[in-house]
Amino acid sequence: MIQVKDFVPEKKKGGLFKSGSVQHFEEVLTAANQWISENNINVVNVETVVLPNIHDSQEEGSQDTELWTGGESSSQWYQLIRVWHK
Repeated sequence: MIQVKDFVPEKKKGGLFKSGSVQHFEEVLTAANQWISENNINVVNVETVVLPNIHDSQEEGSQDTELWTGGESSSQWYQLIRVWHK
């Protein structure tokens, strides 16, 4: 049976005097490699995926089947690592 696990960069909200930040791609890759190694995962494929607005409160994250972007409004796109495995 094929399964999938997404490694999504964490997003930290900003404060009054500090802007928010998104986890660096290298940290996301390290987390994926660690999970593969520690769990002896039989990897079928690894891909990078770019999705809009996955941290938005009205979306369901990287597994959401319908993600929205606005025509006139801005949207934020995130690069994640998707591991397909058995």
